[in-house]
Amino acid sequence: MKRFIGFEHGMGIGGWLTNYKRFNVLPLDRRLCLTIGDMEHFATYITEEDIKYISELGMDHIRLGFDQIVFEQSPYNYREEIFLHVDNFIAWCKKYNLNVVLNMHKAIGNYCDIKEDVELLDDDELQNRFIALWLAFEKRYQSDNGIAFELLNEVRDVNPQKWNALAEKTVNAIRKLNKTRKIIVGSTSWNSVHTLRHLKLFDDENVIYTFHTYDPFEFTHQQGVLQAAPLYYNRKMPYPCDIERYRDYHKTVFNNPNAYANCEKMDINHIRNSLKPAVDFANQNPDKILWCGEFGTIRHADIKWRESWTRDVITVLKENGIPYCVWNYLSTPNDGNRFSLVDDDNRKILSDEMAKIIRGEV
Repeated sequence: MKRFIGFEHGMGIGGWLTNYKRFNVLPLDRRLCLTIGDMEHFATYITEEDIKYISELGMDHIRLGFDQIVFEQSPYNYREEIFLHVDNFIAWCKKYNLNVVLNMHKAIGNYCDIKEDVELLDDDELQNRFIALWLAFEKRYQSDNGIAFELLNEVRDVNPQKWNALAEKTVNAIRKLNKTRKIIVGSTSWNSVHTLRHLKLFDDENVIYTFHTYDPFEFTHQQGVLQAAPLYYNRKMPYPCDIERYRDYHKTVFNNPNAYANCEKMDINHIRNSLKPAVDFANQNPDKILWCGEFGTIRHADIKWRESWTRDVITVLKENGIPYCVWNYLSTPNDGNRFSLVDDDNRKILSDEMAKIIRGEV
């Protein structure tokens, strides 16, 4: 598989321009509105010191998530002050030798875990606005080809052909302005490894393909509040461990006593099996770049369990030459599933061992 040079081991930033507010608790007429508190948050949450520290941790790139509504003051009209924050972020990354992935984390009509009345892939006008925002990014950063554009985070469980069509239209629009921009395209079903095979492959060496992994979900999202199953089960889930606790999870939550019937232990062998579709995709497409753009563990899980899981995932990725970006640096209290790797107050990594693991010293 081709290397993603300069993007081998990165850190995601959420909680700044995305995941800064729990949209699911807001009434529908307030979900697309920003307040003065939001603007103050955007101006202060991430500083140059954060970027410097991520560089000191040994990362080579940062994946910055942003929401369409943060930039879009009205259709086709963008907030200059938000672009200035991104300008500063890019300048800091350059100063500390970090490459950049700009990721539209939530688009209007595709808010990951929130069902919307009008879906992005079913509405021509929303698609036009989606493409127009990416063209605004291209026009602003056209002179900097070191920045990669990740078109959309975690497309919902939709018809993959609809997403392929929008992705192709967006790639073609960007290519009219820039023939060599690195463009990252992920699969449907929330960037599942199982839907990678449905992705349109481009005859374009600067299109990169991506997936996410949070398997086993019972562990990575344990006692989380945004999904019904871990919230209902409400039990600590170790890793690695005997498989019986995971079987009980499925028996209790889904009335499925046969879950994990062929699994003897929740360990690296399970991780290898869960990532097999991604490995197969990479082996079948050796001329393409495949990048694991997101994986992580909920903040309140035991740090030793988090280290073990993260080590095993990165071990399997490295065995197969797949670059990666861990999720994430820091999460706000408003993010119901906090995956942050640094302390809220001192913004330092939660353990020295985790620092070694995420930079690939497995």
